[in-house]
Amino acid sequence: MSVTDRDIVSALQGGLPLVAAPYAAVAASLGVPEQDLLTRLEAMQASGVIRRIAVAPNHFKLGMTANGMTVWDVEDARVADLGALIGALPFVTHSYERPRALPDWPYNLFAMVHGTTRDEVEEKRQQIAAILGAASRANDILYSTRILKKTGLRLRRKGPSCSD
Repeated sequence: MSVTDRDIVSALQGGLPLVAAPYAAVAASLGVPEQDLLTRLEAMQASGVIRRIAVAPNHFKLGMTANGMTVWDVEDARVADLGALIGALPFVTHSYERPRALPDWPYNLFAMVHGTTRDEVEEKRQQIAAILGAASRANDILYSTRILKKTGLRLRRKGPSCSD
């Protein structure tokens, strides 16, 4: 990773500034043209250094105090397709596959659902259940009791192998 790329990651690891033109502000703070910043970010994404740039809202502050991670036991051969289907629902903020921990934890598909009440989240869970149908052998929901610190990409250290 180049020195400039490390500087970009360092500038972004605390989040984008809450201004009308956040990339322009970051570029100005680094002393580089905004287009150069965007080009380097695209290159880091293409190479896998950065997986994605996304919003990480505080759902509690937005009034979404009933937050449930729905968990599903589906066939391993179908989990990717079913996860993509469920992840495309407008009320699912993210879905992903995780390994089972048998015999106690049979679930391999996870889908996060937010709502203002547990009844609302439960209705959304039932919609997922209806879509999965017989593909779901079991399911449960784990409700959040507090918000965890959300962080993105972090640099470990600046090493001697950096170059520009």
